[in-house]
Amino acid sequence: MSTFLWLIFILFSLLILVARKQGLKAFFGLFINLCAIFLLIVLINWQFNVYLVTILISFGILAVSIYLSADNQKVTNYAFTSSLIVLAIVIILIIPINYVANVQGFATESSEELEGLLLSVGLNFSNIAFIVTVIASLGAIAEASMAISADLNELIESTPEITTASLYKQGIIIGSQIIGTALNTLFFGVLGDNLTLAMFYMRLNYTFAQLINDKLVVAAILDLLIAMIGVLLTIPVTILIVSRGHIKNGSLNKKNSN
Repeated sequence: MSTFLWLIFILFSLLILVARKQGLKAFFGLFINLCAIFLLIVLINWQFNVYLVTILISFGILAVSIYLSADNQKVTNYAFTSSLIVLAIVIILIIPINYVANVQGFATESSEELEGLLLSVGLNFSNIAFIVTVIASLGAIAEASMAISADLNELIESTPEITTASLYKQGIIIGSQIIGTALNTLFFGVLGDNLTLAMFYMRLNYTFAQLINDKLVVAAILDLLIAMIGVLLTIPVTILIVSRGHIKNGSLNKKNSN
C-alpha cells in the first residue's frame, strides 16, 4: 500500500511540475473517472440495466476526459460530439461481435484460482464482456478526437482562407500521424497486460491453433481490434464535425479552392 501511495504522490508531483494547472486538472479528472468506474461496478452489482448504466458512465468518462484536458470550449465541444458518435458506432459493433465470439466468463486457465469459490454470483458474463470492451475503448477515442479537433481548429484559425477540401486533406494527414502512435499505444498496452499469460502458454507448449482459439487470447484481441476501429472511425468523424461547425460559424470557406 505504501508503494501505491508513493507512486500516486510521484505522479501528482510530476503532473504539477510539468503541466501545472493543466496537470492538476488531469489528476482531478483521473480521480473522477476512477470514481465513475467504481460507481459502474456498484450499479451493476445492484442489478441495474447494464447497457443503460454503461452508456451513462461512458458519457461521463468522455466528458471528464475531454473537458478537463483543454480550455478551448470550441475544441472540446467538437471532440466530445465526435467521441459520442464514435462511441455509439462502437457499441453497435460490440453487441453482435461479443455474441458471436462467445468469449465471456472465465477460461480453463482460471479454474485453479476459482476452485472452492461460489460462482453463482448472479451476473451475466456477456454483459460484463460488453462493459469491459466499451470501457477499454474510451481513452483511445477521447485522445484521438481531442488531438484532431485541436490541430484542425488551430489550422483554421491560423489559415482563415483555407477551404473545406483543403481542411479535409490536412485532417487526413493529421489523422494518419496520430494513427501510428495511437495504435501502438493500444497494442503495447494489451501486450503488456497479457505478457505473463503469453509466457505461461509458451511454457505449456500451446500450438498456434490452441493459442488463437483460447478464450483469454481471443477476448484480448477483440478488445484491441475494437479499440483500434474506434480510433480509425474517430478521424473522419472528427474532421466532419469540425468542418461543419466552422462552416456554420462562418469561419471556413465552403469553396473547393482558395
